[in-house]
Amino acid sequence: MKVVSLFSGAGGLDLGFILAGHSIVWANDLYGDAVDTYKKNIGNHIVLGDIKTIPSDMIPDCDIVIGGFPCQGFSVANVKRHTSDSRNALYKELLRVVSDKKPSFFLAENVKGLLSIGNGEVIKMIVRDFSEIGYRVQYKLLNTADFGVPQIRQRVIIVGVRDDLEYEFKFPLQTHNKQGSNGLKRWKSVMDAIGHYPNPDSQNDLPNHEYSHYKLNMNGYIGHRPLQADLPSPTITARGDDKGGVVIHPHPNGNRRMTCREVAAIQSFPDDFVFCGTKSSVYRQIGNAVPPLFACQLAKQFPLEAPDA
Repeated sequence: MKVVSLFSGAGGLDLGFILAGHSIVWANDLYGDAVDTYKKNIGNHIVLGDIKTIPSDMIPDCDIVIGGFPCQGFSVANVKRHTSDSRNALYKELLRVVSDKKPSFFLAENVKGLLSIGNGEVIKMIVRDFSEIGYRVQYKLLNTADFGVPQIRQRVIIVGVRDDLEYEFKFPLQTHNKQGSNGLKRWKSVMDAIGHYPNPDSQNDLPNHEYSHYKLNMNGYIGHRPLQADLPSPTITARGDDKGGVVIHPHPNGNRRMTCREVAAIQSFPDDFVFCGTKSSVYRQIGNAVPPLFACQLAKQFPLEAPDA
């Protein structure tokens, strides 16, 4: 199907839809480095700019609109989150584009905290808003580790199907679990993802294989916790300062932080996906992304052609 992507970032969600056989016809993001990364790896159809200033008639017609709308206002990691946070209203730009373009489907991604903020009133508001413009809406909390991504990353997936379509969307069934029991594969571990990489301090040509030298202090805080090599990584985050290292997880060897390339692998980006910008910017782009492997499994739940009304 023809896909319009909002809040595209470096393109993790888009890459997953492409791998599943769909075509991205237009994309948008406000962050210049992420747009450069997207152009380098995916295509020139991305537009740099604030979606609030882009009228709907400048966006092409499409079969599906996707977007991992900015989540800082929703995240459980943000102790100041509240229903009136201005960043929470950015989902309304997704609502506006869906309302104006009337695609067959939409898919939105957000953090687990979306379900609890305002005692559940925000998710109710989102469902109500999309229902009122003609969509049957469902949502589910999924863990990317259950789908072969070597990372514990819980995300809310919201899907809408236009009311005049008989198509029934079904969320993908998990393929992995912690034990590898009940006919499922065992969770992928950190070392499954990064164990083959060379020492970043040695001579190598691997792109983005550099790491933050921000001092390690194993005090139990995020970014300062030992990683277990045989388990999935904790959530890769995008939080940090300009030094780029405060919340970058340590390598399982405990001697340094993980490189941008290693963190990208934990997010399931392929090794030939090259990120643009400073090391800090690259870490942030990776942390903000939807894992492409997970995105692909979501995308496969949609038909390759829009169903008839």
